[in-house]
Amino acid sequence: MAFKSNIGYIAIGLQIGRKKMYIHRNLEKVILDTSKNFPVVMVTGPRQVGKTSILKSLSDESRTYVSLDSPRARQMAQEDPELFMQTYPPPVLIDEVQYAPNLFTYIKISIDKDRKPGMYWLTGSQQFHLMKNVTESLAGRIAVLKLLGMSLQEQMQQQLSNNPFIPDRSILKEKSKSTSMLPAPSIFEKIWRGGYPELVTKPEMNWEIFYDSYTQSYIQRDVKDLITVSEEASFVKFLRVTASLSGKMVNYSDLSKEIGISLNTVKSWLSILETSGIIYFLQPYYNNLVKRLVKTPKLYFLDTGLCCFLSGWSTPSVLEKGAMSGAMLETYVISEIIKSYWHNGKKEHLFYYRDKDKKEIDLIIEKDGILYPVEIKKTASPSIKATSNFSLLNKFNKKDVHGALICLSQEFLPLTRYVDIVPVSLV
Repeated sequence: MAFKSNIGYIAIGLQIGRKKMYIHRNLEKVILDTSKNFPVVMVTGPRQVGKTSILKSLSDESRTYVSLDSPRARQMAQEDPELFMQTYPPPVLIDEVQYAPNLFTYIKISIDKDRKPGMYWLTGSQQFHLMKNVTESLAGRIAVLKLLGMSLQEQMQQQLSNNPFIPDRSILKEKSKSTSMLPAPSIFEKIWRGGYPELVTKPEMNWEIFYDSYTQSYIQRDVKDLITVSEEASFVKFLRVTASLSGKMVNYSDLSKEIGISLNTVKSWLSILETSGIIYFLQPYYNNLVKRLVKTPKLYFLDTGLCCFLSGWSTPSVLEKGAMSGAMLETYVISEIIKSYWHNGKKEHLFYYRDKDKKEIDLIIEKDGILYPVEIKKTASPSIKATSNFSLLNKFNKKDVHGALICLSQEFLPLTRYVDIVPVSLV
């Protein structure tokens, strides 16, 4: 059954007979609420995650739509931005606005002349080109929201939540009552398939062709101005090697040697992947009171389907039995937790813990100055031993806090007084 809402339907859906079941996104409510307070709302994120669909579905008849993917509209925006603004007055949705960065100055002039909430809705994929122009031209006038692929919660169309994930026993226990717990093979099917809406809503879509096309499109459209033609083959190899390292600490020197590129190029290309929403750097928790903590970030792909394609896992069952299954499960959980924040318009404060004695905690969620520990394990019968390092946070927290052991269990259960077994389906 589709999730009921009074804010419209997303133009992405599953064809069931003659009816279409529309898939709602958590960011819908955030967009509408933000538009009541800001004259400009921009949704950023990787290509094909549904940025245009979500904004078009929320637009009423008064809002004009124009895409700068159209050569004619792009040429007008680039060569005669004043005429473009007259042709497409607010309220307007401008798609792929990164193609005409000079528009930002004219949008600012329009806002300053007659400021109203929700005047301009914008989308942009190439964040490394986009954000500099936004911060310089529209500071104080724009709200920037991030969208990734569909979360598990969105895919299953269960009650959408405005609560980003945190190991709160009462919240998780209540959520478990209305959540369908997926078995391990189904979880790995979700991991392997990924969260891009076209793959989610079209089971017949060829997985390999989709990701091959996506990779080529990403390189040709988003990266072509940042690398030379002679570097394209190295960049493809770089993507594949980077995917195989998801869930691991970044070693710039090893990447440099394996791919045959300079250290500076490695750092530059990782920055491209990060700013375009392909990877995420989970920073280590660091405190000046403890000198033995590591300072190297861990790397995670934000879409596990793309990561599986690039690292060569051809089916869900092969992935589940393979050497990367634990790392890929960890990558999936981390990305789902990030979505729970970004898709609710919240800033995440996520870290991991590792000291010089190699004692590690997979994830630390910081909220209101309190550190919540999270461990991620590929098991359905977790042991209390898996959370033994949680006590390392006692020196930072002023009181006992709850932690979570996220795993393939299908039942939410207390493991100890302060630690719960949390099924992946509840993230």
